[in-house]
Amino acid sequence: MRLETQRLLIRNWQERDRELFHRINSDERVMAFFPFRRDRAEADRVMDLLRDAYAERGYGFAALELRANGETIGFAGMQPTGLEPAFAPDEVEIGWRLAPEHWRKGYVSEAAEALVDHAFSALDLPEIVSFAVATNHRSTAVMERLGMRRAPQEDFDHPRVPDSHPHLKRHVVYRLSRSDWRQRKKAAP
Repeated sequence: MRLETQRLLIRNWQERDRELFHRINSDERVMAFFPFRRDRAEADRVMDLLRDAYAERGYGFAALELRANGETIGFAGMQPTGLEPAFAPDEVEIGWRLAPEHWRKGYVSEAAEALVDHAFSALDLPEIVSFAVATNHRSTAVMERLGMRRAPQEDFDHPRVPDSHPHLKRHVVYRLSRSDWRQRKKAAP
């Protein structure tokens, strides 16, 4: 999968992306809703895992590149949740992370719209899910702009968040079905 939007290229990771990937995974503002920060070695290891999974599966958490100048600004994508029993093994999540200097410019929403379209039109997924720390209003606002619906009965305490970070444990769940996406597309001007 390689997608283009008006301003972005959504593509697999390249060697030149390593510095940015480490920076966004160690930045206090970007990682405010995560109980960890990644050092360079761990960031490199995770980027390699994402790159390999993307190549194997044909989609994943992918690099976001500005078409105007080729700068990598963060990532967005979809991948299996890997969070049983909170989610079924075949459920696919959509997520994102962006360098702070690129916040509030609509890049995440632009990329996520393209990814949702791809999920339902090309990958033929029946539904996508997204989740975030309950107080992460920037992310939940994107979910709502995508037409995702809150599923409060599915909210959960994230099993990978240690008890030492109780304020980060509770996650809210949003869902979007292919049929709801089709209805939204029909209603769009």
